[in-house]
Amino acid sequence: MVAVTDAVTDVTPSPSLEVAGLAFAYPDGHQALFGVDFSVARGERVALLGPNGAGKTTLVLHLNGILTGGTGTVKVAGLPVGRQHMAEIRRRVGIVFQDPDDQLFMPTVREDVAFGPAAAGLKGPELEERVDRALVQVGMAEFKDRPPHHLSFGQRRRVAVATVLAMEPEILVLDEPSSNLDPASRRELADILRSLDVTVLMVTHDLPYALELCPRSLVLSEGVIAADGKTGELLSDEELMRAHRLELPFGFDPRSVVGEGA
Repeated sequence: MVAVTDAVTDVTPSPSLEVAGLAFAYPDGHQALFGVDFSVARGERVALLGPNGAGKTTLVLHLNGILTGGTGTVKVAGLPVGRQHMAEIRRRVGIVFQDPDDQLFMPTVREDVAFGPAAAGLKGPELEERVDRALVQVGMAEFKDRPPHHLSFGQRRRVAVATVLAMEPEILVLDEPSSNLDPASRRELADILRSLDVTVLMVTHDLPYALELCPRSLVLSEGVIAADGKTGELLSDEELMRAHRLELPFGFDPRSVVGEGA
């Protein structure tokens, strides 16, 4: 008798983000990245930490093809970032910039949130449903018909997040999301980010915010990943922090915090 064995198929999904050997120099010869390697699993929330000039912005701009021409590879959900897949990559990777006014330019909140999906061909009830869902996710549904410039800074930042969520991305990249927010707005945004079913890469100098929201952190320093681990453990490593010019607020002890990143 011949035994018949069922083939076991590996259905493990690709990581949301894979970066391997990424090196990049600007036309003036400045080398910003020297070989960056890391991966982020689907649904992870990861903080990208590092001093000014470490290469964080250069790295982020490679994630959806705004910058190209370096060496190494970047893959989003298994798709290499390059001309062949660029439209799909830019749908899957949503970048929320530090200044919401860089993303809000239409007469009303609704039009801003609808802009991306409409440009992608969505229209009619499906477009309105997408807009409404994104605004509900960030708690801004009641402001749908308001001009963005009539909103507070914190509200504008939430609308900026909604403009990206309306594209239904797999990865949400946030550049200094807590900057210039008052404590209440900071907390509200944290609650929103925790509720989202997306992969999050958060670029921040706000180390307590990273500890609150991101169980894992990467330290980018001088164009390479200098450390990768649990946020609480990295922030408690005084030698590591000092070596890479990372400073906690005076009196803040990461070991005393009970949270997702601790």
